[in-house]
Amino acid sequence: MTPPFLHLPPTDRLLSSRTGWTRAHWEASADRMLDALVPYATPGFAQYRLPGRASWSGVVSDGLEGYARSFLMAAFRIAGARGDVEPNLIERYAQGLATGTDPASTEAWPRLTDCSQQMVEAASIAVGLHETRPWIWDKLDTRVQERVVDWFSGFVGGRTWDNNWRLFQVVSEQFLASVGAPYSRSDIESNLDRIEDWYVGDGWYTDGDGRNFDYYIGWAMHLYPLLWSRMAGPDDDGGRTEVYRQRLSRFLQDYPHFFGSDGAPVHQGRSLTYRFAALAPVWMGALADGTPLAPGLTRRLASGTLRHFVERGVPDERGLLTLGWYDTFLPSTQPYSGPASPYWASKGFLGLLLPADHPVWTERELPLPIEESDQYTALPAPGWLLHATRHDGIVRLINHGSDHNPPAATDDTTDADTGEEDPHYAKLAYSTATAPESAPHAVARAVDGHLALLAPDGTPSRRRRIHPLRCEDRVASSWYAARLPRDDRAYRIETTSVLHGPWEIRVHRVEAPEGAVVREGGHAVAHAERPFSSSGPGWALTRTADGLTSAVVALYGWDAAADGTPEEAAEGAGVARDVQSNAYGPHSAIPYLRSDRHPGGRSIHVSLVALSRDTVHPQALRESVAVRADDESVVLTFLDGTTVEV
Repeated sequence: MTPPFLHLPPTDRLLSSRTGWTRAHWEASADRMLDALVPYATPGFAQYRLPGRASWSGVVSDGLEGYARSFLMAAFRIAGARGDVEPNLIERYAQGLATGTDPASTEAWPRLTDCSQQMVEAASIAVGLHETRPWIWDKLDTRVQERVVDWFSGFVGGRTWDNNWRLFQVVSEQFLASVGAPYSRSDIESNLDRIEDWYVGDGWYTDGDGRNFDYYIGWAMHLYPLLWSRMAGPDDDGGRTEVYRQRLSRFLQDYPHFFGSDGAPVHQGRSLTYRFAALAPVWMGALADGTPLAPGLTRRLASGTLRHFVERGVPDERGLLTLGWYDTFLPSTQPYSGPASPYWASKGFLGLLLPADHPVWTERELPLPIEESDQYTALPAPGWLLHATRHDGIVRLINHGSDHNPPAATDDTTDADTGEEDPHYAKLAYSTATAPESAPHAVARAVDGHLALLAPDGTPSRRRRIHPLRCEDRVASSWYAARLPRDDRAYRIETTSVLHGPWEIRVHRVEAPEGAVVREGGHAVAHAERPFSSSGPGWALTRTADGLTSAVVALYGWDAAADGTPEEAAEGAGVARDVQSNAYGPHSAIPYLRSDRHPGGRSIHVSLVALSRDTVHPQALRESVAVRADDESVVLTFLDGTTVEV
């Protein structure tokens, strides 16, 4: 339900039969969020010092972040209305420019230095100034313009981090070029050349070296090159714009499959506190004439996602975006995230640059893919399978390719266990209805979406570096190197996921020492109330108060859990619980399977993983798949006669 304090206009079910939202809802949402920031502005409006945990960059940088990121939203609102907005909106951001670039001011912005957080924020200001040029830049006093140019000049010849940060330098120096200020053409060209090294095909980039696939691909790697093109113009783009358009169009062919019928994006990757910034590539496709999506589908996707968050308390009762997903939840953030970081969500308002008579705003909404039929989408570049079920509106992402680690020195098993483990990348599965256990204190953090070896003291092996093997049709596979304390050996754990109907079947080939424990967890579900749980011979499930069920069912190789007596089997399955460890609610639970006393060497384990709003009957599900295994392969035979050999 939409909170009444947002003061949104009435819904229009004729134009927008699925969401009811129109351009007026977007404008009202932006106005509410921008107005809510005013009480937190410094006297000269150069900084917005919001309540919440500070970032590692300090209070002044955080204040600049509040100005820069909200200016992006303000710029889209101003330019989209051709300046016909409340005059105070334009005046306070113009005043902030004058104050922030005045070295004598107590609100002065930090200088741009190599790899400083200011580089990120400068890019937002550059984009905002370009889009609002007739209403802000052109009306600034000459001395203020000179100070702005002087501040941006810190980019020229500067060094950025070797990832999406290179694009901040590109748009900022292109802004300098657009106002006739000194800049470095080689900075722009070399950075645009560098992102070519990260293009992996089918519309996908990796964000820097390694397998870094997440929403940064859309809200950074596709967004900034085309924002740069808007600044550079068709006569000065070196032919790059058409390449960027084609890549974005290819990316957008698959992108709607990441969104559930309720508008929720798949909950995967870092910086999720930016929330509806995930809409940036969708809007940019329409803005740059580089989209395969019909106008009515573009608006359906975008309005559905913004409405999804609004109906769940985003922004909050103060009109502020907090550090979290729905409400404040710091474990879903990073140390660089400050109280104004969530305002990169402003990118989700890029569509306001499209005029009110654009077909995106005037054509009737069209259904999302998930609203028409079940969907199975293989994405070989990131190593993902997307699995959507129409009847409950859930999208599941099966992860066999993104780990957010730099490249390994070799692909040898002994070298492959290096790197970090982040729950937003390390899991086998994510979804639009669940989040991974991510709090540092979480006792269940290594249970959900993971097959682990357990040491005698209970320490689990970690899925740090993911090595993709296959991704096509409804099958994907990968391996990781598992280590245990006081054991010098790295054990190879290979997993193949097979999608069939609404289920995921996982086939694991596990190398382990004698006596090791093997454990596999399903999806973590979370809610304001404590989820119900149940387990039996070779199965476990948990269900939230609103009917979301997560279950795991042993099909083969789980000792007593699969084919022993009920008394033995009860020891092989259970539900792990935690509190304040999940972005979706304070009470979380994860069903799991457990096999004790590994014989040593290699073993095969097959399980069925379910996430559904249907009632789940684990014992019946076991009968839906016949498993035949030997040393060379596993053959799955389903009730409809389909056979898959792994």
